[in-house]
Amino acid sequence: MADWNAYYPKEDDEVEQEEGEESVGDYKSSGRDSLVFLVDASKEMFIKGEDGEPSNFDMTMQCVRSVYTSKIISSDKDLIALVFYGTEQSKNPRNTFKHVYVYHDLDSPGAQRVQNIDSLRGEEGAQLAAETMGSGQTSLGDALWCCYNLYSDIKLRLSHKRLMIFTCRDDPHGGDSTRDIRARTKAADLKGTGVVIDLMHLKKPGGFDVSCFFCDIVSPPEDERELGLQLEPCGKLEDLKNRVRAKEMKKRVQSRLTFSLGDGMNIAVGVYLLVKTATKPQAVRLYAETNEPVRTKTRLFHTQNGSLLLPSDTKRAQVYGKKQIVMEKGEVDEIKKFDDPGLVLIGFKPMDCLKLHHHIRPSLFIYPEEEQVTGKSFLVVALRRSSCVFTALLQKCSERNVFALCKYTSKLNTPPRFVALIPQREVLDSSQVQAAPAGFHAIYLPYADDKRTLDVHDCPTASDEQVDKMKQIVHKLRFRYRSDAFENPVLQQHYRNLEALALDMCAPEAIEDFTMPKVKMMDDRLGPLVQEFKDLVYPPNYNPESKTAAKRKQADAEGAVDKKPKVEISEDELRAHVAKGTLSKLTVPVLKDACKHFGVRTTGTKKAELIEALLAQLN
Repeated sequence: MADWNAYYPKEDDEVEQEEGEESVGDYKSSGRDSLVFLVDASKEMFIKGEDGEPSNFDMTMQCVRSVYTSKIISSDKDLIALVFYGTEQSKNPRNTFKHVYVYHDLDSPGAQRVQNIDSLRGEEGAQLAAETMGSGQTSLGDALWCCYNLYSDIKLRLSHKRLMIFTCRDDPHGGDSTRDIRARTKAADLKGTGVVIDLMHLKKPGGFDVSCFFCDIVSPPEDERELGLQLEPCGKLEDLKNRVRAKEMKKRVQSRLTFSLGDGMNIAVGVYLLVKTATKPQAVRLYAETNEPVRTKTRLFHTQNGSLLLPSDTKRAQVYGKKQIVMEKGEVDEIKKFDDPGLVLIGFKPMDCLKLHHHIRPSLFIYPEEEQVTGKSFLVVALRRSSCVFTALLQKCSERNVFALCKYTSKLNTPPRFVALIPQREVLDSSQVQAAPAGFHAIYLPYADDKRTLDVHDCPTASDEQVDKMKQIVHKLRFRYRSDAFENPVLQQHYRNLEALALDMCAPEAIEDFTMPKVKMMDDRLGPLVQEFKDLVYPPNYNPESKTAAKRKQADAEGAVDKKPKVEISEDELRAHVAKGTLSKLTVPVLKDACKHFGVRTTGTKKAELIEALLAQLN
């Protein structure tokens, strides 16, 4: 069974990897992500804003709901909890802590939890919160201790642990030093277990002073380039959602590789995927009676006696030069291996050498990892951090306007590709918040086979007047394109339907299709240009809608035309192919027809199986 378990890993183990975990990338830690929302339930949170703006509590609930729904769609295995502090009523495990209300335990999000949060939104939600929890004394230390117990009760493996505090009070204990010290102690205990504490402070009259208390509670910046605490409080819902999304979204590295600069100098870099096509999630097979997910297992059986085949009983074969070359699995893996995963610097090229048509697929982003730099003898050199060498290379490439030409091997058994590393300096917005990080964009370069020459058909040539008129039309219709301004309407409608089904809604929410052209606005911009262009291109009195229908081909008098002719091959021709070893050049339909003609029974429809069955019959 050792051989079997080595071939089918973890299929029959009682304790296995968490279902749904991705194995792509060399992660330092794997497991489920967790997030705890710690929300202030004091009376100040329920005060409405100016000009009819929602209260801080209502904005928080809307933000929490958006995270719940996004988690259900993107990563439903993650764990989320909702805890209120400063309440009159108490509800927590073993009821140890007063004025702490655990609304949701640390568990996977679901439709029922979203409905519970919906009941806390708006004026009716504020009234329900007042009746259910109320507002009482505040002890942030007890709330943090309760969150500590929530994490300790989880037996699953957690990769990321984060706690977000929503409050509009910069001094929650009113100057009580005893409770302040207790809160700082419990915050240090949480941070010691790997929990990252973030502050989502909300607007209040007189301003929010972070340095008053919370500067000792929250975690330090995860990156030296980050500003850590954002001093400006959130006054609008969209700002709060963006800030939560920036903290909650994991900058998960796709893989960690070694960047070889030559002469034995290696640095550690991380590969990130900045852009990815959004698609519908894959269908999940469910058991008809219990509606639970079904696991699929693959087993190989002997075609004649039906016995179960172990991995050691199977071989790989390839017909080459009229001979069948049999190989072991390890030999096949060795043939597929080109090089160890990593980036190898080849040289530098001017930026002018990179053309627009060289972009054949979405690029990657290369960012340094905090690993040690090694030399020829694998000793640590003076520069102990990869970021130092990486930053020096980035600055020089940017100053000299060149890109680095590298060989990139993403993982084992993957052919290498040539990439161009384009430098990007750090970009800050008006608030001195990082808008774009410093790093290299890895542009995949095409091979010679990726380029092809297209036959240009002879078409009528437009006159200069027609070209000038079209230039005016294009100039009028130009606008600044932003990819995030256009959502996929099919995906949006798909998720709206799922949301309505899960939450028992009468009908899904309506979506706005931003991909549809705004005809009225286009007509207002163009004015008479369209008609003038038509007058230049089309003949007088031309009506494009009065096209004659294409005539259908007349069928033969005997009936419809047979679109798929029957494929036949004689026995002599087949035996000639067998003698020359050229059966693989025949198509699958021809091989199937030959099997039927000679009465050969096959268990599969693949080309190799058909050839093997014919060889056994004719030999």
